[in-house]
Amino acid sequence: MRRPRAGNGSQSKRKQGADSLTIASGNIDKRIHFIRGMKAMLDSDLAELYGVPTSRLNEQVTRNLDHFPEDFMFQLSREEALSLRSQNAILKSGRGQQRKYVPRAFTEHGILMLSSVLRSERAVQVNIAIMRAFVRLRELAASHAQLRKLNALRLSKITDCDLRKGAGSLWHFSASWNS
Repeated sequence: MRRPRAGNGSQSKRKQGADSLTIASGNIDKRIHFIRGMKAMLDSDLAELYGVPTSRLNEQVTRNLDHFPEDFMFQLSREEALSLRSQNAILKSGRGQQRKYVPRAFTEHGILMLSSVLRSERAVQVNIAIMRAFVRLRELAASHAQLRKLNALRLSKITDCDLRKGAGSLWHFSASWNS
């Protein structure tokens, strides 16, 4: 008869990894930028989340460029990179801390494709957290749009009501003036 094996720690490692991703997911929202009219994340931010050097991530992307059409991934222009650098301080200051190449930006679909290119359990778990962040942003945008519509509707009802009251008092005033 076989004895059940005592836990080998893989489950606790998995749980521990999930906890660290939960902590990191709070920072994911801050790393999503609006570039060229699309929500995108920079290669350096993604590499940090995946736990790989940026050069390794870009190496894998370069080897699999057919997986990344322009609507999945694009190279920033120098002006865009400088703008992001000044807005968000994405680059560290000091000698040897600056990037040689302009960053790549990955849209939501490109980020999904990265997990197939990187082929690691961590990449899959990070992608799940990132996709949840994109969903949260969409839900937030949708609720904001609904609030704007409700507010506009409320304002139009108030305006209509005020116009009716105003028209009634004008009629009352003109009727009393003529008599």
